[in-house]
Amino acid sequence: MLSKFITEGNKVELRSLGRLNSAHSDEKVKVYNSMIHNILSEDTMEITMPMEQTKLILLPVDSEFDLVLYGTGSLYQCCARIIDRYKSNNVYLLVVELTSNLRRYQRREYYRFSCALEMCARTLEEEEVQAIERRALYELTPGLPLKQSVIVDISGGGLRFMSSQRYETGSLIYCCYHLYRKEERKKYEVIGKVLGNRELEDRRGTFEHRVQYYNIDDNTREEIIKYIFDEERKHRRKEVYCQNNQSDLNDQKSQEET
Repeated sequence: MLSKFITEGNKVELRSLGRLNSAHSDEKVKVYNSMIHNILSEDTMEITMPMEQTKLILLPVDSEFDLVLYGTGSLYQCCARIIDRYKSNNVYLLVVELTSNLRRYQRREYYRFSCALEMCARTLEEEEVQAIERRALYELTPGLPLKQSVIVDISGGGLRFMSSQRYETGSLIYCCYHLYRKEERKKYEVIGKVLGNRELEDRRGTFEHRVQYYNIDDNTREEIIKYIFDEERKHRRKEVYCQNNQSDLNDQKSQEET
């Protein structure tokens, strides 16, 4: 069943079931990020041991977690228990056993991916706003000046960006940026609604904006989500590579000391 929905290299999020069921469930739940290393059977798999910065998080055997698994363009959820942990080929691994059925998971919020992407933006003209709100066919007015911005995180639901231009909360803005998928650079032009803005205390004249996509089509949203999944997978693989190198250095140091 597992292999039908997920593959090696996919991201996994773990949340403690004990914490979720406690009397303090209103507290922020700790989320551990991991990656699928190997699918052992239809209900067991190896995942990489979570890390914070360069420190391994030694989650205990027999502890139970709520898992969110990143499939190809979809999220899945289940409960699982850690049944073993070990080091194999210089990779620190956890073996988890599914204790509930795998089900499709719908987030209330999309996963936000930290990044640094160049973007151009401008406030929409009144006639453009009216056409969009009527869902009428329209063309953006060409040649209007665009302001340079930097996207600092992106999701299937919107983005957060920095700009020297302050956009009013509730306004609709045109956003243009490029994403790479499979070595191909593609241009994205989307309309966003500004949910909020603030001036940075340590960088006066620079404003942080939170934007939600407005009337975005499903294909574009799906492409953005797939981009995020691909980039997150690359990031996790890089973490594992750094983890392996650090392990080799520690082993070498131990041998030299002995």
